[in-house]
Order: sequence, then C-alpha cells, then structure tokens
Amino acid sequence: MDVETPDTANRRTESRYRKDRRVGEGTYAVVYEATETATGRRVAIKKIKVRQQKDGLDVSALREIKALQELRHPNVLELMDVYAHKGNLNLVLEYLDSDLEQIVKDRSLVFTAADIKSWMLMTLRGVEHCHRNWILHRDLKPNNLLLAANGQLKLADFGLAREHADLNCAGRMTSQVVTLWYRAPELLFGARDYGPTVDIWSVGCIFAELMLRTPYLPGDGEMQQLDVIFRALGTPTEEDWPGMTKLPQYVQYRAYPKQPLRMLFKAAGQDALDLLAGMLRFDPAKRFTAREALQHPYFQNSPRPTPHERLPRIDAAKARDEEIAGVKRKLDALLGEDAMQLGGESTACQCLCSYHLLTFAYTATRLASLEDGATTKRVARRLSFSMGV
Repeated sequence: MDVETPDTANRRTESRYRKDRRVGEGTYAVVYEATETATGRRVAIKKIKVRQQKDGLDVSALREIKALQELRHPNVLELMDVYAHKGNLNLVLEYLDSDLEQIVKDRSLVFTAADIKSWMLMTLRGVEHCHRNWILHRDLKPNNLLLAANGQLKLADFGLAREHADLNCAGRMTSQVVTLWYRAPELLFGARDYGPTVDIWSVGCIFAELMLRTPYLPGDGEMQQLDVIFRALGTPTEEDWPGMTKLPQYVQYRAYPKQPLRMLFKAAGQDALDLLAGMLRFDPAKRFTAREALQHPYFQNSPRPTPHERLPRIDAAKARDEEIAGVKRKLDALLGEDAMQLGGESTACQCLCSYHLLTFAYTATRLASLEDGATTKRVARRLSFSMGV
C-alpha cells in the first residue's frame, strides 16, 4: 500500500478550500473568507506570513495552533485544518462574521440583563475550559469573543496563549500581555509569575462594558491605566493585596477612596455587582476563578440567561434598519412638494406613525419575549401613550 507523503497530504488539504475574499490583515497575518468546496460551508483562512519572520515561524502562531488543537469546546473557536502554501502557514477556522465589540457599539441593538447573562455564561464556560486544560488566553477582550450565526459565543485569537502548568516557567512569563484596558493590575506592576486570574480580570472588564455599553477602564498608557483602575475601585493597600509592594514595577499611587460599584452600575442587580466585584479583586489569590464565577448565584437567579438562538444579532439589526430606512424614504416623499398628490396629510401622518412604531416596536418585542406579562403590558402602554395611538 502506498504511503501518502507529507507534501501530497498538504496539497490534498489545500485543495479542499477555496479563498473567496480578503476580510482583514495584520502585521503577520491575512484573513480570508473561504469555502469548503465539498460542503459549501463558509470558513475563515488565516494566512500567517512565515517568510517575514527572521527566525522562521512566529511563536504566537505556534501557540495559537497548539492551543486550538488541544481545546475542543462549543465556546472556543474550532481549528479545522492547517496547511502550507508558498512558504506561508494557513489555519482553516470556522467562520464567524461578528463579535461582541460590534454588539456593544451598535446602539440600534437593544439587549437586556438576560442577554448579558447569556454572553457572560458562554464566555466563562470557554475560559473555564481553557484553564482546566492549563492554558491562559492572555488577550480576552470583546473583539476576541466571536459570535456565530446562531448566537453562540466563541473565544478566539490565541496568539498570546500560554501553558501555565510548567514549573520551569515560574517567574519567566512576560507581563506585556492582554490589551491595556483589560490588563490585570499585577501585570501592570510587572508580575512575571501569574496564573489564570489574569484572564478573570479581563472577563470582569468585559462584564462591566456590557452593562455600561462603553469600556469600563480606558487608560492611555500603563501608568495612567493604573490610575484609572484606582480611581474606579480605590487604591489597594498591602493589607488588601499582600505582596503588591514587592512586584517588580511597583510604584506608590495616590490613595483614592473605594467607590461603591452601585454608584456607576445603577441598574445592575446585587448579584451582578457581587460577581463583578469578585472578578475585579486586586489580590489575584482572592479573585474568583472561572469555576467559582460559574457557580455564582448570579447565573441561577432570575432572569434566566437568554437562549443563544434568541440573542440580539448584527444581521437582525441591519434588517430592521433597512425596514426603517424604507419607511423614512416613503415619509420623505409624502412630506415633499407632492405630498397632497401622493395621498395628502392623512397618508403622511400614517407613514410617520409607521416609522415611529417600527423604531420603538423592536424594544417592546425584545422585552415582551423575555419578561413577564406585566412588563409586556407596561411597555405596550408606554408605546401607546407616546405614539398617541
């Protein structure tokens, strides 16, 4: 029996996919939307520019491949294939066309406490799976949390991922990881020996961002980032965080008083605030683990997490916006010079009502589908009163 050579196997793998269009490019990689020819399934191909690396393959690419090969979970991006082409390495990944950052920034989308709980639950399940397999993600942020068409959230971009079970690595890891706004304070103080709770701090920042619809701790540099953190959460003492003053880059900061989270997160339930506080504890030894966060009463209390199939999506928002834009165009025509010929004042008035109703109905529909009957009636009454219908 003939044994397939590595080169033949590589060409066979490459032939299974067709690149359709470029969707993004970074310093060391280009991402394409592609098709699996046998099934018609959309996939993403991440081409890593190996030839631009002086010492061969970039270590971040190796880490990403290794992590994704080891992690198989509904809330972790799937690595389907790997092949080489013209000196470049190509990672074939499942295709997800939106991310949590887009959801947060899209003000046309309305989401509820139950929606936030669902996104947090999926994020923490993915993180817990990573940590159970001794992998730190080290770059959790909203645009690295991708969303499938069915609403399923998946952790992506494992270029900074690192195993943390190796005792030989103790004290040798870099602190220059995690995007600044989501970076834990021990990293900002230069810690080189750290564990999974650096990811939990990032998840806490994401949780706060979902509730606020804006980044919670946006600093302009490492020193200013710590100032932003201490202004928001109070400056820790050695008693709050034993060993803080011995960290490599520790400097003393102005003593800011601790601010109650309730002052900023006015609409949040007490269970949500308690979970947030547990993920944003300064002392890494006291900070929640992913498993502890998943076991928090927040996830058992009402409202129940929205099923992922019913979560707000970018494509749904676009469809609604197109419908509203169509009514607006009709309204503009009716209110123009030829308004009387097109149907007169009553028709224009009717169209105006349609436009407003379309704009507000989405909010009512989202709430009515998730809340109890009394809430539904209150929303309906408010809409009726504001519209005069």
